[in-house]
Amino acid sequence: QVQLVESGGGLVQAGGSLRLSCAASGSIFRINAMGWYRQDPGKQRELVATITRGGIINYADSVKGRFTISRDNAKNTVYLQMNSLKPLDTAVYYCNADVNYISSWGQGTQVTVSS
Repeated sequence: QVQLVESGGGLVQAGGSLRLSCAASGSIFRINAMGWYRQDPGKQRELVATITRGGIINYADSVKGRFTISRDNAKNTVYLQMNSLKPLDTAVYYCNADVNYISSWGQGTQVTVSS
């Protein structure tokens, strides 16, 4: 059984920064791609950023230049550094990882950006 546990969400003023972390634990043989998604109530979950095991990165256009995804393969952890936050970034942020060739999700962490 694999678990993804997110941390680092919270309330921040517009223009501020937050850093999210997501650690995978359990029976892990291999982690391929890892990423972050977000979802507002009543909206579809959308991609924020992904990173492959080899370090190839993809960002949503809305976060390019403001967010940075990174990972530590030794720690089975993915990070999301969020700078210049905007109220539109308010959402529940979910970690996703391809663990043992199975897509796994974290429980989500709330990010709220006040204007």
